[in-house]
Amino acid sequence: MISLEVARLSTEIPQSTSHPGMAERAIDAATDISRTVGEVAGGLHAAVDRLTSAIEEARKPGRPLATVAAITREAPLASLIVAFLFGVAIARRR
Repeated sequence: MISLEVARLSTEIPQSTSHPGMAERAIDAATDISRTVGEVAGGLHAAVDRLTSAIEEARKPGRPLATVAAITREAPLASLIVAFLFGVAIARRR
């Protein structure tokens, strides 16, 4: 007599090992980098917004940046000389 045995296949998914594989580590690293880049970009965007609003505020008439712009328009060469001397004075301190 011939006995027929039916092979039973397991439908269970094998459990992963306790240590993550190289692909899982690469995906985790990419996810961490993506989050970090997102946080840095958000912080940079906020800083640019604050700087833009500060510059707009300083450009209003009677404010320091408006005064410097007016003086520069009236005497550009003198303003350039003053800026150069100011840069030299700061560079010598370091």
